[in-house]
Amino acid sequence: MKISKSEFAQRRKRLMAGMAPESVAIIPAAREVTRSRDTEYPFRQNSDFLYLTGFEEPDAVLVLVPGRRQGQVIMFCRDRDPELELWNGYRQGPEGVVKNFGMNDAYPESDVDDIIPGLIEGRSTIYYSMGHDDQFDRRVLSWVNQIRAKVRNGAKPPGDISDLAFLLHEHRLIKSDAELKIMQKASDISADAHCRAMKESRAGRFEYHLESAICHTFSENGARHPAYNSIVGSGKNACVLHYTENNARMEDGDLVLIDAGCEYQGYAADITRTFPVNGKFSEPQRALYDLVLKSQLAAIASVKPGKKWNTPHDVTVRVITQGLVELGLLKGDVKTLIGEGAYRDFYMHRAGHWLGLDVHDVGEYRIDGKWRPLEPGMVLTIEPGIYVAADNKKVAQKWRGIGIRIEDDVVVTESGCEVLTHRVPKTADAIEALMAAA
Repeated sequence: MKISKSEFAQRRKRLMAGMAPESVAIIPAAREVTRSRDTEYPFRQNSDFLYLTGFEEPDAVLVLVPGRRQGQVIMFCRDRDPELELWNGYRQGPEGVVKNFGMNDAYPESDVDDIIPGLIEGRSTIYYSMGHDDQFDRRVLSWVNQIRAKVRNGAKPPGDISDLAFLLHEHRLIKSDAELKIMQKASDISADAHCRAMKESRAGRFEYHLESAICHTFSENGARHPAYNSIVGSGKNACVLHYTENNARMEDGDLVLIDAGCEYQGYAADITRTFPVNGKFSEPQRALYDLVLKSQLAAIASVKPGKKWNTPHDVTVRVITQGLVELGLLKGDVKTLIGEGAYRDFYMHRAGHWLGLDVHDVGEYRIDGKWRPLEPGMVLTIEPGIYVAADNKKVAQKWRGIGIRIEDDVVVTESGCEVLTHRVPKTADAIEALMAAA
């Protein structure tokens, strides 16, 4: 289950077809980052570079030169080095890059400063995403300045540097069948991890015990890394949206909120489930939980081609506000409360985001100032929540310290949508049954 070489070639071809005449695109790979002294953080490839090449070594540069007769697709990469490979792992080298990754030409990374100025000279536009890597930004500008310095000798520098993301990220937004198969695998692995955490939950254990169970499930299924820092928040910690300390003792009678997803072959899953530490919802917990679930199911049902991006969020706001009024946490007319944003005391984030190579994936949410319509192949999360702060004196004591979020990954289809993360139970009855069976 991998993206084929031909699909990567098609991606590059499609990008070049959208570029201006006589232009060039420069896409750098990620660099290794020092963690401490002579150790590095686990390497993770730049998502744009990965999308166009499938190449997962650091310190490479992809150059696309549409119309170049000697070859339109050029990569610079680390050269083969038997001594360094003995210590740090095998390298493809330029020959391997041409043979295995479909490049027209490849050169050692050390030749970048000698060759790229010649590739960009005479071109009208450079497509390059400034502002993400200061070191490489300076390098690109130095190449342009080298050409500018030779203008009196007839050199012609590029007249414009245009943001590559404007073209490329719209391509990444619509997932291919191959991408969706990988995302389904990432979802399945992540779903199994959440089910395992539910089964292993016990009062007296610590949040990190559940985090370790999740990470172990990821790794033993071929997803060695989480797609983002896992959130395991029990009790009042569930009301901290990006809580990642994951070190508190889980108490009997509390809920635990887990927001965790693996990365599989570069693609992210993103699932949140909330369940009782002891396997049994209290009456107030279940009332709020059922309200969040009702809003989520209604939002998922609203996901269809042609519907606006904001539609699922608006659905969750209406359902949650109405429910909070019925439960007594809010008072007043529902329409007025929505207009005033009163629900934000309990539901302060949006209902979702794009998902793909990045957990908060690329793609515009508005086009010309208006919410964009959904299209088949888009993948988004649906994740409403209710969070009642432990010190919220405006509500009855029984509600305080309850934090609930339910999140699934959804792909837009021709006729509606499909939930990729359906394998994790999410009704209160199904959760209690799974935990009781453990």
